[in-house]
This record gives sequence, C-alpha cells and structure tokens, in this order.
Amino acid sequence: MARRKDSPQKAAMREMMRDYLKNNDISIKDGTDVNSIMRDMMSVILEGALDEELDEELGYSKYDYRNKETDNSRNGHSSKTMHTSYGDMDVAIPRDRNGDYEPQLIKKYQNTVTQDMEEKILSMYAKGMTTGDIESHMRELYDIDISDSTISRITDKILPIVKNGRNALWKKCML
Repeated sequence: MARRKDSPQKAAMREMMRDYLKNNDISIKDGTDVNSIMRDMMSVILEGALDEELDEELGYSKYDYRNKETDNSRNGHSSKTMHTSYGDMDVAIPRDRNGDYEPQLIKKYQNTVTQDMEEKILSMYAKGMTTGDIESHMRELYDIDISDSTISRITDKILPIVKNGRNALWKKCML
C-alpha cells in the first residue's frame, strides 16, 4: 500500500528530520537507536516545559527585561538524571536566584518519568489538544496545577519538536 501524500507541514517536518539525521550522522538501525532519539526528544520537551514554567513563575521571558516586575531572576540550571523507559537521561532544571521556583512537571525529589507520563506528554502535544484539555489532564493525572497561558506557551514551543521526533520514527519505518 502506498503512503498517502504528506501535508505541506508534514513534508517540511520530514525534510527537517532527514536533515537532522544526516547532519548529525545519525542512522537508525534498531530499537536502541529509536530509544536514544526518543530519550533525547523527551529531554528537550521536558527542559522546554520547565523553562516555560519558570517564565510563568517569574512573569517574564528570558531576555525580556522590559517586562520584569520582580526582584527575582533566572540563575542557570541544575542537572538531574531522570530514569525513563527509554533509559537514563539528563535534564537541565532551571533555577531562580531567590530559590522560590519549585518545578511542577518534575517535582523536587522526583527522579523517574513514568512511561505513562512520557506517553501522555507526547500525545497531548502531538494531538494539539486545547490548553484547557492539557491543563485538565495534567491536574488529573499528576496533580500538577498549570495555567492555560503556561500550557499554551509550552505547546507553542514543544509541538514542532514532538512532530520532528515522530517523523524520525516514521522515516525509520518507511526506509
């Protein structure tokens, strides 16, 4: 059965992923390679979501000092090893200078991202769910209270990354 014609967006993402794999000399030979790509993609997704959480907490985006209305500011990142079904991955957790920021997506002493959480994060972003739906799911599943605006900013930042990763898996299947 022939593959359906890609939408322009999907074709562009497929091309981006092809370029990414080629430019980084990555070849997918087996499930281990797929796990490695998924682990990297999950790390990028979590780090992006955590950065957006901190933006919401501080009330301004990185380098947007004109809208800064707080004495608190960013203070780099700390590294945390998370155990996932794809293997261990390092995640850069953002910090604030005053130490007030407590991440909601990855709690302070949490070191495991369950497969269920991984799948939910990927599927919510990939399906383009509304901010209200994502907020509701996060609250119900993980007891995380995140505002609509934070979800919207996270979705805007992360959705292209998720789609690129999904295309890498499809490319593997199509080769």
